[in-house]
Amino acid sequence: MDKSKKALITGITGQDGSYLAELLLSKGYEVHGLLRRSSSFHTDRIGFINPQEQQKANLFLHYGDLADSSNLARLIERINPDEIYNLGAQSHVRISFDVPLYTADVTGLGTLRLLEAIRETRVKTKFYQASSSEMFGKVTEVPQNESTPFYPRSPYGVAKVFSYWTTVNYREAYGIHASNGILFNHESPRRGENFVTRKITISVAEILAGKRDKIYLGNLEAKRDWGYAPEYVEAMWLMLQQNEPDDYVIATGETHTVKEFLEEVFKMAGIDDWKKYVEIDDRYKRPTEVDLLIGDSGKVKEKLGWLPKTSFKDLARIMLEADCKKLGVKIS
Repeated sequence: MDKSKKALITGITGQDGSYLAELLLSKGYEVHGLLRRSSSFHTDRIGFINPQEQQKANLFLHYGDLADSSNLARLIERINPDEIYNLGAQSHVRISFDVPLYTADVTGLGTLRLLEAIRETRVKTKFYQASSSEMFGKVTEVPQNESTPFYPRSPYGVAKVFSYWTTVNYREAYGIHASNGILFNHESPRRGENFVTRKITISVAEILAGKRDKIYLGNLEAKRDWGYAPEYVEAMWLMLQQNEPDDYVIATGETHTVKEFLEEVFKMAGIDDWKKYVEIDDRYKRPTEVDLLIGDSGKVKEKLGWLPKTSFKDLARIMLEADCKKLGVKIS
């Protein structure tokens, strides 16, 4: 790998951004990350590199925001990255109903601002857009692949559809090497604590530690295709190593309900009767629900040689063990 290859990651402090930064640094990249200004530090996911050692490790953080076009253009022109990964977003589906305008601005228009910055600065770069299975929403076919029509069921899904087609448009109109990765749900110990899988694993760990009595959840019957985040960021990288840009579904091809994940985690924790610890709270239900998501990743397997490796049960164990370790409790 060329030591001088540079990448810019928006959302570098998120789950995917942190794993992608690790992957690119291991490949000899100079990695630049977009960091939103906040009164509190939120860089714990990239804490694998001591802040004092970041520059030595070829990691550079820049204050910026997907809502600020001029800042984005200045950064892109100054960094002159070989690759840009747009992982930044208001990414929580349920919360997008509470903040729809903000979600549309950052998750939707943020992509347009980045692509306009690339076009205006004329920086020769490859662009990756983090698209989402939530774009399929009320699915019209099972499983979902690259040709399945979109039917989003949330402001987040709608914003992601806008970003998807904006990426396609800039690829076709201006010749930008721009690819969409339509990623189905992907989890890890770095998943945000308000996402359902992580909420379950951290809550069960707290039950074992005697720090919690109840978990409050929404729709337990929703079916999702869950994979392991570190494997999914490798698919992102592979897309930008191709001579031609394209769009790919990244998924496991299996679907499980939230209840199945819940039961698996409680079982691993040695708790037989999970029902006495779980209560349904309508606040966590969406006004319009996505009932079933399952992806067909045949195209990425054939063209890029990518395959998921971590099983559903292994994913649940990895997440539960990580949260138990933080609290000093063990599972068998």
